[in-house]
Formats: sequence, structure tokens, C-alpha cells
Amino acid sequence: MSANRIIIAGGSGFIGRALTLDFLARGYEVVILTRSPRTRADAAREVAWDGRTPGEWCQWLESARAVINLTGKNINCPHTPANLRDLIASRENSVKILAETIVRLNVPPTVWVQASATGFYGDTGDRICDETSPVGSNALATICQEWEAAFQTAKLTATRRVILRIGFVLGRDGGALPVLRRITQFFLGGTAGSGKQFISWIHLDDLVRLFGTAVENADYAGTYNAVAPNPVTNAQFMRELRRVLRRPWSPPAPVFGVKLGARLMGSDPALALISSRCVSRRLKHSGFTFQYFNLPEALINLV
Repeated sequence: MSANRIIIAGGSGFIGRALTLDFLARGYEVVILTRSPRTRADAAREVAWDGRTPGEWCQWLESARAVINLTGKNINCPHTPANLRDLIASRENSVKILAETIVRLNVPPTVWVQASATGFYGDTGDRICDETSPVGSNALATICQEWEAAFQTAKLTATRRVILRIGFVLGRDGGALPVLRRITQFFLGGTAGSGKQFISWIHLDDLVRLFGTAVENADYAGTYNAVAPNPVTNAQFMRELRRVLRRPWSPPAPVFGVKLGARLMGSDPALALISSRCVSRRLKHSGFTFQYFNLPEALINLV
């Protein structure tokens, strides 16, 4: 087994694809744990796992450089009681089975980088949250709290642990930006609700660099908010998106319109209406530098 191996659990999604390409380009061996493995054109290997039970995948963790866990049911769904249970279970189960596997290894991975989300802080309103801020009280906060608790309580003594609370990820080929781009191109890019709710965003390239830094820099440990330094309001975000797409002012979508649209798209209105005003004091103190510090530059690059 290789000390140059990166294991990416749940690595077939938007963020996982970008991480795979980056680690391959830097000479790492990449193994992706996924429910539907396939033969790839690149050098990465996909191995079957269900996020709950042991299997062949366990052997690939022996002597690995890092485990990155992105596993979890997509949050972009109606937040019904049943879906909320599934959202929590899919996250908890993957953490628990990884932990149970790692403690049995002769040479455990050097570092485990665990994804979480800025939803940990709940609806922040105008309040600025850093890594020391308390957990929120809504459904998203409960999901993140349970997710992180499973990770924090795992009894791993030889593996460095990092949590990245990820914000609103901006990328060309996944996440919410392609959807927002399409509706804005059709002159529907107005604010959602009051437009005063904050968006804590990060460019995908910066997020990929942050994962790489967390793997390679032994000083990184504990929890970090994975967000750019300058959160913006929904109104500011949509104004900048209209500007780079050369679209005029668009009428705002009232709350009832957001709720109807979310229902039609199989999503949940909370994802557009709650406020997330987060900064990362720990990244600032660590010396991590963002390539995309301000929203206009990020949108120009992507759109």
C-alpha cells in the first residue's frame, strides 16, 4: 500500500471531481469510494462502498496519506422529517464506518479531512460567525452538529483530524451557480426574499487548494470555515451576477415565490432564504491566501 494515496469517500460529486483532478495532477494516487464504481479514463481508481458497511474498500486505507470524506445525501431536497433523517444518517454512518475501519489498521492514514458546512451556525442574520461561534438552532445546524459529533468522538490517536465547514461553493460545472446563471440569463435574476440574507461563498479553486493544504500541512488541525473573506448579501450577489452576464435589473422573487420555486425544483426554500455570514479567522491566522478574495473577480472567472 502507498503512503502517497488519497482516499476520497463520496468523491464522484462536484467537489470530489475537482479534488481528484488536482491530486492526480500533483502526483498522488487517488482512490474514490463510491456507490457506483466505473472504469475511468484517468489514473484514479473507483472502489465500491455504501457508506455503511465494511468491504473491499477497507484495504485501500492502509498506509494512505489522507482520507477525505465528502459523503452525504444531497442537501438540495425538501427538508421533510424523512429527508432530514436521511441527511443525518448518511453523514453519521459514513463517519462511523470510516472510523471503525481506521482503528483496525496497522498503519492508519496520516490525516482525515472531514467535510461539514457553514449551516452549522444556523440562520445568522447580520451576526458574523467564526469558528468559535455556537451551533445554530435550525434543521441545517442539527445536521451539521450530528455530523461533526460523530467525527469528533471517533477514537483515533494516530490520525490528524481537520473539519472544513464549507460555504456556498462557486464552480462552473456543479453546485448552485449554473442554475443561478441560467435563470439570470432569462432575465429572472432578481433577489430572493428580502435580499438581506448573507451568502458565505468560496470559489471552487480556492476550496480545492484548501483541501490540499489541509492534507499536506501538518499544522492544520481542528475546525476551519471554508469561506472567502468577504460574504455578501443575496441582493449583492445577484446584482454582481447580472452585471457579469450583462443583464438588467430583474424583479425580486418574494418569499412565497421562492417557496413555490423550491417546491417545483424539488429543493427547500431555506437554502435560499436563511442568512450565512461567516468568516474564517483560523484560515487568516494560518496564512492561507485566497486567489479569489472578492465576489466580482470570482464571478468573472467562472461566468
